[in-house]
Amino acid sequence: MPCKFEVDFSKIDSLLDIPSIVLINHHLPASQQHRWRLLFSTQIHGESFSAFIHQITNQGPVVIVVRDTSGHVFGGFASMSWTIKSHFVGDSYCFLFSVKPNMGVYHPTGYNENFMYLNMGMQTMPNGLGMGGQLNYFGFWLDDDFGSGHSRGQPSCTTYGSPQLSAEEEFKLDKLEVWGVGVPPENELEKKSVLDTEIEAKAFLEVMGKKMHSEGYREPETD
Repeated sequence: MPCKFEVDFSKIDSLLDIPSIVLINHHLPASQQHRWRLLFSTQIHGESFSAFIHQITNQGPVVIVVRDTSGHVFGGFASMSWTIKSHFVGDSYCFLFSVKPNMGVYHPTGYNENFMYLNMGMQTMPNGLGMGGQLNYFGFWLDDDFGSGHSRGQPSCTTYGSPQLSAEEEFKLDKLEVWGVGVPPENELEKKSVLDTEIEAKAFLEVMGKKMHSEGYREPETD
């Protein structure tokens, strides 16, 4: 089903433009392609790793997009809910992507199953959020200080086959946003979405050809 865009994206202050949305959406599982909702934005929620984790855990599949201070825009699709673990989780539907300065999507190579990693508060393990590669050598990593990260891909990320996504291997974070995709988990359906109060965000994702329920791309409630 082709995407239908009904919003003037030039008026929306987001890291994603129409070509970026089309690219990422095309690679999502079919059941999640037409249902997007904003979960976190540094512009709305500030720069706090704990707030970031609070907003994105147990939310089902999500798209994470970051911009480094050099202007590179990149991120990853996590096919399962983020939960704090001391080991990798996820499956082969996960992928990494870049949208600026180059566009590309990088799917699992089959070399390993190090798809998703999220940990915090442990002295003996890396604390932060990562996708691909291995501990301390991720294809995409956000440190729990919420100001820095890395993208190590020399010559490529073992899990996703991706190159270095950021301008420098060690990068400083400029902006971050997270989009939930697909039907929200049942325990999240009654919670108020950021889209209920953020007009620009609400307008931004009236893009996938469906009217939003509760203005947050939720299914209509049934008796």
